[in-house]
Amino acid sequence: MKDSHHSHQGADAKHEDHHDHHDHHAMMITDFRKRFFISALLSVPVLALSPVLQGWLGFSFTFVGSSWVAFLLAAVIYVYGGWPFLTGAKDELYPEWSPGMMTLVALGISAAFGYSLATQFGLPGEPLLWELATLVDIMLLGHWIEMKSVMGASNALQELAKLMPDEAHRVNDDGETETVSVSELVAGDVVLVKPGEEIPVDGEIIKGETEIDQSMVTGESKLAQKSVGDEVIAGSINGDGSIRVEIKKVGDETYLSQVMQLVKDAQAQKSETQKFADKAASGLFYIAVSAGLITFFAWLLLSGQPFSYTMQRTIAVIVIACPHALGLAIPLVSSISTSMAAKRGLLIKNRTAFESAGDINAVIFDKTGTLTKGEFAVSDVISLSDSKESQLMNIAGSLESESEHPIAQAIAQKAEKKSQVHNFSNIPGKGVKGQVDGKDYLVVSPGYLSQENITMEIDRVKKVQKEGKTVVFLLAETKNGPAVLGAIALDDVVRESARKAVDRLKEDGITPIMLTGDAEAVAKRVAAELGIEEFYAEVLPDEKAATVKRVKEKHAVVAMVGDGVNDAPALATADVGIAIGSGTDVAAETADIVLVNDDPADVVAVMKLGRKTYQKMVQNLWLAAGYNIVALPLAAGVMAWAGIVLSPAVAAALMAVSTVVVAINATLLRSNFSGNK
Repeated sequence: MKDSHHSHQGADAKHEDHHDHHDHHAMMITDFRKRFFISALLSVPVLALSPVLQGWLGFSFTFVGSSWVAFLLAAVIYVYGGWPFLTGAKDELYPEWSPGMMTLVALGISAAFGYSLATQFGLPGEPLLWELATLVDIMLLGHWIEMKSVMGASNALQELAKLMPDEAHRVNDDGETETVSVSELVAGDVVLVKPGEEIPVDGEIIKGETEIDQSMVTGESKLAQKSVGDEVIAGSINGDGSIRVEIKKVGDETYLSQVMQLVKDAQAQKSETQKFADKAASGLFYIAVSAGLITFFAWLLLSGQPFSYTMQRTIAVIVIACPHALGLAIPLVSSISTSMAAKRGLLIKNRTAFESAGDINAVIFDKTGTLTKGEFAVSDVISLSDSKESQLMNIAGSLESESEHPIAQAIAQKAEKKSQVHNFSNIPGKGVKGQVDGKDYLVVSPGYLSQENITMEIDRVKKVQKEGKTVVFLLAETKNGPAVLGAIALDDVVRESARKAVDRLKEDGITPIMLTGDAEAVAKRVAAELGIEEFYAEVLPDEKAATVKRVKEKHAVVAMVGDGVNDAPALATADVGIAIGSGTDVAAETADIVLVNDDPADVVAVMKLGRKTYQKMVQNLWLAAGYNIVALPLAAGVMAWAGIVLSPAVAAALMAVSTVVVAINATLLRSNFSGNK
């Protein structure tokens, strides 16, 4: 018992660790935003006091000590604004040497600051204060935008924890109940779960019978009949029966805890792809250092030029090599595409996954709540007596209008006319009964017929049952016992837009796939209705992620579209996880993209925008890199023999121009994608 309690405490500790990590990430975003605005504000007087900019813009503004004012403000920008990059460079270089973007930025701003410091104390040349200020500003802005775009998925584990009720009704040894915190429960305890309540723990029913809605947890659309000896899962919702559950699992062993671990593992694996940008920056770092050293020694040893000239060439090379335009090339496109997507009801939460949306070869759809609405509707009315089908529906609808059960509500909604009901009562786990127009009727499940030894060998009834539809029966009380008047079949309603989504995917050469925990017959019927040829049925919740992995081996780049808790690991495992907006918060937080409008057809819009976004990012990378390819040799002085050299100031100006070009190209994404959805 003690071990179980400790296990539960361990799960709480894991949640607290994740919560701390989430808060830390949010604080980092806030910190970058604050540093950007303060640095940008301090940059205004630095730019205004720059002799180079004054010369270019044709004005003059100086006062006694103005150069020192500009230098001190730039020093504050270097230390305060550049601090995240300086400390980030230290982390990249020690204890393991792995220079990346932070190191490259730190190198660029340190070179500019060091050179400016030297000129301030007498080294011939112009200080690079405005270049330093704008470089820090742009890098802070780029990192702020980027961090905001990749934060979303970390909220998933918190949302999973929210599904667990805070309190439970524990049954004492004397049979009395007491309300306690779920964290106090241990294996072996017995809890009372009242009608309509969430089940607080994983366990086994030891008393009572009921129907349980597990759709939020397992994705199973049909209500599950549960009685003594059956297992129940925390987070599912009890029906009209009162049950007592003996706790079997706590802490790390519970179903939701295992789902949380699957989500965490899958997200960790996916984050590996985000290291590509650092690899590119690492290459640029070595190019900058190598080019700078070669330039320095070549001019110092071979040219006979003074040391100050050599330093100018070297600093120009290093400043150019620093990814000024590169710092905004990706985040700016990401920000614009995210804004465009939001206007179309597409919430982008993971940039890396979104960028790969254009390469998707197959889209896996969860059935319940995604391709279907997750709501019951009457599909068939079968008369087994002289009564007309409309009469049967009116009687059944009248009875069911007194119940809050999802099946009851669907039947009541279908009935065209309802009568007054008297002596209404529930038959726990089996149905309802009452008096309509002076006669006694029952609407019951197949389990009630078995209990009363009533056989139902009717071909039409067998057919709808074989199709996986939920069937209830209308019975009339007679002198000879209950008589079956008819059967009502209910089915999960297919979304109107689901067929359109499947057709559009096929037109684009993308394979639509259906994944469901429902029976083979149900899956086969829905797949046929939607024109889906590949589907996976009777997939247990903990098997969905593994199924996605198998599909990835077959189809390469795969998207998963889902809405339930059980879909969370699969959403995180897929290359692109897409959640239906009306689904659970867990699915939405785990997913890379959320379809706010609950329209499966929006998957196509996601893919088209993702493809355009990626193309624009590639263009920007080439524009930024192209500037480096051309300017770096000129800054090093390879064309000095022809009188063509770039001073550090001109190099920085060209760098600013390249940033503007990249920004303009990013904004063209709006016109390139206008009209597409």
